[in-house]
Amino acid sequence: MSGKIRQSDIENLKAQANIADVISDYVSLKPASVGSLKGLCPFHDEKTPSFNVRNGQGYYHCFGCGAGGDVYKFLQEIESLSFSEAVERVASKVGYTLHYDDVDTGEVQARSRTFEANQLAASFFVEKLSGPEAKMARETLISRGFDTDAMNQFGVGYAPKGWSNLTEFLKTKGFTEEEIVVAGLASRGERGIYDRFRGRLIWPIRDANNQVLGFGARHLYEDDQGPKYLNTSETPVYHKSRVLYGLDLAKKSIAKKRQVVVVEGYTDVMACHLAGVDTAVATCGTAFGEEHIKILNRLLIGAAESPAEVIFTFDPDAAGTKAALKVYGDSQKFNALTYVATGPEGLDPSDLRQQRGDEAVVEMLQRKIPLFEFVIRHRIEQFDLVQLESRIAAARAAAPVVSEISDPALKMGYIRKLADWVSLEVSDIEPMVNQQSKTSKKESVRSMSIDQPQLKETEEIDRMERAILEVLVQVPDSYSADQLSRIASAGFGSAPLQQIAIVLTDLVDKKHEPNWLNQIGNAVREQDQQLFRQLAVASLPAKDDAALKKYAEGVIRRAMMNALDREKSDLLMALRRFDPEKQQREMELIQKHLQDLEQERRQLQT
Repeated sequence: MSGKIRQSDIENLKAQANIADVISDYVSLKPASVGSLKGLCPFHDEKTPSFNVRNGQGYYHCFGCGAGGDVYKFLQEIESLSFSEAVERVASKVGYTLHYDDVDTGEVQARSRTFEANQLAASFFVEKLSGPEAKMARETLISRGFDTDAMNQFGVGYAPKGWSNLTEFLKTKGFTEEEIVVAGLASRGERGIYDRFRGRLIWPIRDANNQVLGFGARHLYEDDQGPKYLNTSETPVYHKSRVLYGLDLAKKSIAKKRQVVVVEGYTDVMACHLAGVDTAVATCGTAFGEEHIKILNRLLIGAAESPAEVIFTFDPDAAGTKAALKVYGDSQKFNALTYVATGPEGLDPSDLRQQRGDEAVVEMLQRKIPLFEFVIRHRIEQFDLVQLESRIAAARAAAPVVSEISDPALKMGYIRKLADWVSLEVSDIEPMVNQQSKTSKKESVRSMSIDQPQLKETEEIDRMERAILEVLVQVPDSYSADQLSRIASAGFGSAPLQQIAIVLTDLVDKKHEPNWLNQIGNAVREQDQQLFRQLAVASLPAKDDAALKKYAEGVIRRAMMNALDREKSDLLMALRRFDPEKQQREMELIQKHLQDLEQERRQLQT
């Protein structure tokens, strides 16, 4: 059938489909443990089953050749189907009715008509901004420091309150209702179509060639029950993961200066450009991702005396920190050095310019710090650095980040910085980092050879640590938030395992949500995705729920005992460095903590 399958159907179908039923048409699956099935991999020759399926998680993974993914990916690979064909195949099997956004014209014409409609809509919105109804819209912009010249420079407009103002205008220009809906400018309801944007400030989103791809809209009125910001939905030309607002204005400066400033909103882009920072861009209703990196790398490439730089201006709140940590996972894909800049008192560029002027925006960017440093500081800020044991735990949490720095001189520099930040000796930090580096190197070698047939499980990753993570991922009811924090703080010998443990810790408060596993998968770094799938589908040695509970409790108990032993070892090491005559009080506190740890250990053994 022609047309694009609705995204809501794709997601709903995936949730309803039994991945084991689909795979069973091609592979003979047998129970391996609770919720886990195993069979011979259909993607490479093997005599011993290494192909695992977990229906509850919706994943499959082969520990022999590395193949893995969801139900759609399986059908694409096994039958050489397109994504749409795979979705249709699953729908047919489970009796699900798919809905399509039919397009009467061909793909090329659909794109052309969407561009035409967007350009006319942009002009329509600009014209309406000067009308009497748009008084609040103009006052809102002026109050934020944007005059008429700024509005014109960025093509800011206004969408009238009525239900069909833009729709009726486009009809007079020869567009059909279907074309207007496909362009994302209108939505279809029970009574027909209606304007997507109503009573809002409008920013046109253009590509590098100055073509209007879509729009971003901010609400103005209290009776607007929609989201604060509303973007164009996916269309033949607008794909939010591949779009950067302001790129049309910034591209030449980005290429010339070999600098990009990534901000969080439309007004932030405006503020930066008006302040003289003409390399600013922003994502449009989505997190900064790999497609955005590809776009910027194409502009940043080229010889220069100094390396290119990408500066992120994340808000210093929980959401901003989460966004920064996600970017950090992909940071080494940039053809540039990566930095983070935060405004004083948490002000974003728009508020900063409004309150303190253009120079304050420039100064904020001049105070940028390397992304590595931002992430390391975030890690250690989670700990009370007054107590020695907490400082050691903080160092262990930050060591995986430092270990991933490829430049030896830079790595050594951050080892010294970390030692200073947590008030430890370089000789204490260096072994932690080196251990992570060794493990990461082994993991890299293993990952490079994963496509070789019949690859056996290597011994580089400690089986006990993998068993712990398998339980942490698959049996979230078996541990508390405090237990998880202590297990993660004790550290894992494998840097990828440590990274996954940290993600689990960050999202532990959501572990009872139905989509918790998907949230973990989305937060895990791209290079750790395969390992995460392995942990999520691994067979656990239990035949029923009771056995699973007992097994998980045993694993968590051993993990806690290991964590306590690590804490004890660190404290004893610290005691040896103290002067009994000058640091008697500190030694008494540590000895008391050692007694508490021993008591806690005895309770675990009972």
